[in-house]
Amino acid sequence: MRDVVEIGIGREAARTYELEDITIVPSRPICSHRDVSLDWQIDAYRFDMPIVGHPTDALASPEFVIEMGKQGALGVFNGEGLWARWENPEEKIAQVREIALDNDNPTAAVAFLQELNKEPIKEELLTAAVKKIYDSGVVTAVRVSPQRASELGPLLVDAGMDMLVVQGTLISAQYTTDGTELPLDIKDLVHGTDIPVVVGGCVNYHTAKHLMRTGAAGVIVGYGATEGITTTGEVLGINVPMATAIADAAAARRDYMEETGGRYVHVIASGDLNSSGDIAKAIACGADAVMAGPMLAQAQESAAHGVYWPIVAAHPANPRGAVVPVLDEYEEEGEEYSGPSLEVVLTGPSSEPFGTCDLAGGLRRSVAKCGYTNLKEFQRVQLSVH
Repeated sequence: MRDVVEIGIGREAARTYELEDITIVPSRPICSHRDVSLDWQIDAYRFDMPIVGHPTDALASPEFVIEMGKQGALGVFNGEGLWARWENPEEKIAQVREIALDNDNPTAAVAFLQELNKEPIKEELLTAAVKKIYDSGVVTAVRVSPQRASELGPLLVDAGMDMLVVQGTLISAQYTTDGTELPLDIKDLVHGTDIPVVVGGCVNYHTAKHLMRTGAAGVIVGYGATEGITTTGEVLGINVPMATAIADAAAARRDYMEETGGRYVHVIASGDLNSSGDIAKAIACGADAVMAGPMLAQAQESAAHGVYWPIVAAHPANPRGAVVPVLDEYEEEGEEYSGPSLEVVLTGPSSEPFGTCDLAGGLRRSVAKCGYTNLKEFQRVQLSVH
């Protein structure tokens, strides 16, 4: 039963929980971490760890996406980002980074991002970037907004895309419009696409279930909220209590499985993730995988080398994200960024004691300490609220 409180006369609200509000409670004999499998498979694609890279230009150059795949994770390329708009995106990213590091005005880098994203998408640049990822042999996943999914989807499939990610801040199964364009029906899109489609974000049981009914292979829960970086709460008054949202989406998945006779839809948590411990909590709440952002931005291979911003930071009229350095500990050495490699961030070894490196290792040891050997079993672990 949902815990409902009265916030004033005649007005009630549900009590919800962030990941920081809960803790994992070991209650079984401990296993060896060497016996734990972190394998994650969605549709026909198997990965060594349940970690997905957020499709922001701050991370996801084609080279970063390729390296994510080589490390056994899933990188997602932004089909509407700077690599699809400019012939020299690396130079543009470097300029954004320089403004963010050198300018005391927090809006300067956002304003520059907005200008860069006014450049139209060029099909030849987009297809070349996607083809480069595809030719490397890794799983090629590309994110598009719901507004441009029908337009760009066929082009991306022809370029070699293996998985389509239809992602906005918050989406629903259907969109109404002002009459200037055709409404988008996610179900029609999914059924008209021959590759797996992941859709999101959503924040509650009912929307998650509606998205599952479209036939999607996965549903993203949350919008990548990170304190001090994502500002959707400040701009729209909408925040996502991730522990509750993940648990609700997991309940929708269970009920949808009963409704369909066993069709499984993956739940991917995006937001409130600051350490390997948070990844473990998200899995424990019912997620199958997580979409990480700032934790991956510290890697040498990230496009902006230690500076991060969410996709919505570049919104032309209503930006909902800041451009900020993710870690102060990593200094510039000459002109080269001195952060850890992506391999260290994902699988270690690491001397960093706060759970921001060796993400897979931290998750593996959490599962083992609780007496489980795989992620599906770990979703049944005991939880407590602070």
